[in-house]
Amino acid sequence: MKPSLPAQPNHIAILRLSALGDACNLVPTVRALQRQWPNARITWIIGKGEHSLLAGLSGVEFVVYDKSTGLSGMRAIWRELADTRFDVLLHMQQAIRASVLSLGLKANVRVGYDKARAKDAQHWFTQHQLVPHPNAHVLESFMDFARLLGVEDDRLEWNLAVPAVAYDEASAISGDAPYLVINPCSNARLRNFRNWSVEGYASVIEHAWVQHGLKSVLTGGGSPLEREMGEHIEALCQPDSVINAIGGTSLKGVLALIDNARAVIAPDTGPAHMGNAMGTPTLGLYATTNPQRAAPYLWRDFAVNAYPNAVRTYLHKSVDEVSWGQRVRHADAMDLIKADDVIAKLDALLAHSAAQTTTGPSDES
Repeated sequence: MKPSLPAQPNHIAILRLSALGDACNLVPTVRALQRQWPNARITWIIGKGEHSLLAGLSGVEFVVYDKSTGLSGMRAIWRELADTRFDVLLHMQQAIRASVLSLGLKANVRVGYDKARAKDAQHWFTQHQLVPHPNAHVLESFMDFARLLGVEDDRLEWNLAVPAVAYDEASAISGDAPYLVINPCSNARLRNFRNWSVEGYASVIEHAWVQHGLKSVLTGGGSPLEREMGEHIEALCQPDSVINAIGGTSLKGVLALIDNARAVIAPDTGPAHMGNAMGTPTLGLYATTNPQRAAPYLWRDFAVNAYPNAVRTYLHKSVDEVSWGQRVRHADAMDLIKADDVIAKLDALLAHSAAQTTTGPSDES
């Protein structure tokens, strides 16, 4: 007989280690839990980089797991939490590593994804599974955990912590002129082709500069690939139109840059969801992943969606014939995105943002 879900949890554990974008998409679920049970403790077991992004999130105790430490790092967490028993563990990471980590945590009841959404046999490690929710956005899948516990108020709220020093860092990079943030690269993973072209980004930067008077601040990590791409983009642009900050910011600094930007442009990567979390208009570039599942949630209508074309071209199927999470693993797929399409979406996004500034924010955002 499986244990019952708690009606009034006193201590909730969240297990979600990665990635940056997913961490941002999970925060509204945390806020919904806090509204429902303001006196409950929430402990979030999280990855090292993700903690750097979300440190200071109000009402949350973080336990940090560095994936590079492997099993020894898991044992350290088990020792740290040896005297802690959670009323409920929300197992939100569909990976065997996280499931192994969950085995050393004490919880009265463990909740995971329904069988259709679970990966790596995650349902073997949980006692309650989510109600099936076909074709759910990632953010909605996280919110389903709160709904299963009985939360009805699922309004979207983030309120990320961004310290003053991060805004100082951002200001030193951007200066006083209005700007876009462009994060051109996604994290490098095996056969995970998400990056758009150097020439495409240069065309968009030129348009933003000439037509809108907006500089473009390039952000990203310090990997050789990202630095090289930034240098190539910069070389194709007018000197005053672009600021190359790739490898030169903290994650909190990127949040501050995004907060003060007119808009964010990025492929399927963390800063797109950071833009969404900060309420900054965000234009996502999608061909290898389905934007209906993974685009910045509040800005899905402004995503450039070449995914159906990529599915037809490289999988020889329609979107309806592939699974919801299907990726198009082809190196040329992002080339289906054309600069004119991105420019048109950017113009529409900036016009929408200007209209919202004039009339006030919509109920959705």
